[in-house]
Amino acid sequence: MSDNEQSDRPERTERGERSERGGSGGGRRFYSRPRVCQFCGDKSIVLDYKNTQLLRGFVNQEGKIRPRRQTGTCARHQRAVAATIKQARHMALLPFVGETLS
Repeated sequence: MSDNEQSDRPERTERGERSERGGSGGGRRFYSRPRVCQFCGDKSIVLDYKNTQLLRGFVNQEGKIRPRRQTGTCARHQRAVAATIKQARHMALLPFVGETLS
């Protein structure tokens, strides 16, 4: 557009007021609550390759092992979960791949 043409858009400013930008603000920020490893918190839970119901919670739809930041497990128990899932896969109790889109 050239300078002499008129636009029906309002002029832009570098930084608009909060009311102009449409954001309500509110002042609240999202703070994630620190998760506690379920295996550290409850000592009675035992990782076993035969407990497929427990292990399915650590595997996503594609069959991949979910990371620590999603499951909330500590590093030591995440390594144990990964090893247990691999053992259950080898024994054909868990699938190597998830459901396919047919």
